[in-house]
Amino acid sequence: MNTRFRDTRGSRSVLFDDIEDGGIRPSPSYSSHEVNEHENDRAMDGLKDRVLMLKRLTGDIHEEVEGHNRMLDRMGNDMDSSRGILSGTMDKFKMVSI
Repeated sequence: MNTRFRDTRGSRSVLFDDIEDGGIRPSPSYSSHEVNEHENDRAMDGLKDRVLMLKRLTGDIHEEVEGHNRMLDRMGNDMDSSRGILSGTMDKFKMVSI
């Protein structure tokens, strides 16, 4: 009976060599700390890329807004000039019509 129990234990350890207490152990070449550091480095690289992309995007938005503000300022100045010219023309028209 003891040999049968030993054979069962031996075959069980062969089947479940890397599994202990319901979980798989990491390979011996990497510790869990090294795996976590590697994952953290990869996540930080991803965040760095996203931050750089957002920085470029906000820079582009800033340039676009500045361009639109300049265009609106020019339009405002042109409207003021047009208003002055139209006012002078109306004054001359009033003089002719009287």
